[in-house]
Amino acid sequence: MKTIEDLDVAGKRVFVRADLNVPLSGGTITDDGRIRAVAPTIAKLAERGAKVVVASHLGRPKGEPDPQFSLAPVAARLGEILGRPVSFAADTVGESAKATVAALADGEVTLLENLRFNAGETSKDDAERGAFADELALLADLYVGDGFGAVHRKHASVFDLPARLPHAVGDLIATEVGVLKRLTEEVERPYVVVLGGSKVSDKVGVIDNLLGKADRILIGGGMAYTFLYALGNEVGISLLQKDQVPVVLDYLKRGEENGVEFVLPVDVAVSAKFPDTKTHAPVEDFAIVAASEIPEDKEGLDIGPKTRELFAAKLADARTVFWNGPVGVFEHPTFAEGTKAVAQALLDSDAFTVVGGGDSAAAVRILGFDETEFGHISTGGGASLEYLEGKTLPGLAALEG
Repeated sequence: MKTIEDLDVAGKRVFVRADLNVPLSGGTITDDGRIRAVAPTIAKLAERGAKVVVASHLGRPKGEPDPQFSLAPVAARLGEILGRPVSFAADTVGESAKATVAALADGEVTLLENLRFNAGETSKDDAERGAFADELALLADLYVGDGFGAVHRKHASVFDLPARLPHAVGDLIATEVGVLKRLTEEVERPYVVVLGGSKVSDKVGVIDNLLGKADRILIGGGMAYTFLYALGNEVGISLLQKDQVPVVLDYLKRGEENGVEFVLPVDVAVSAKFPDTKTHAPVEDFAIVAASEIPEDKEGLDIGPKTRELFAAKLADARTVFWNGPVGVFEHPTFAEGTKAVAQALLDSDAFTVVGGGDSAAAVRILGFDETEFGHISTGGGASLEYLEGKTLPGLAALEG
């Protein structure tokens, strides 16, 4: 893949497909990690005299404008991070976009409105998607793919547009791919994987592939209760995917056959109802119970203190760690201790540590950890998982051509 160093960008309109899909609360950005991650690529292009046209999606609007998913707040924050003005186009390929791009001087930056306000961006119809890509191509001379969080999507701006313009990979994607290769090729061992999040079904492919690569797989979060149930434990009203029990039993059997150790919670924090993660109201019936003794009217919401110690011990000698998914409801302080303990165990190890994007990356920042102390914090949870599953990612394939 060509890099931006291979492109002559001075005086050229350079379309940068970023991933600026940041969480918003009432129009306020609550985690700007993805903006900060792509900013160096944008800054480098601007400093080399490019007219930089940045584009991204945000949320899941249904192919038409929706004010709650506007990228306007992102344009303001991007300008603050870059230390230079960022103009904003009020549409994607309409009059505002054309006029805003035409007005760019060398070294200036603009951000287009949410790409998903146009149905062609996410269409499964090749012709409709291609037609939107044709319109986007009129706004640029060159294409730089740097939205790692979107490369697993066969979308117009990710897959179709690179075929229409000379293209290169941005610094962020180059870094992400380099890190993922360290998790799949010539891995330094012991290789420990920590998987959390809500559902086993979300991690089926990655567990399947890691059974031939990892030395240990630590299971937490909502998905742990399906594993516990599969082993004959009652899990009360905890999150449970009964349809995944045969899959889990197969994983445990194959893990034993392949010498891969599965580590499950031995105790959990429970409550009769899901906590209020906005007000952080106290949890009156909070309790720690053995993982095999969850009351029938309670649900597991975090790993307990013995499990935190167990997980830390299993991470202590690791040389490579991949972590995807919080192990509890970290948004509420009562149930944040497990996720906090996992993050600390990664820092305490001598391993090359990779935090696999999404909620895990948000948890690291929200819980107050210095993200620079981790080996790498990915900007794309879904893309990271699909890469580790061994899948071909459309956005990466398009940049190789």
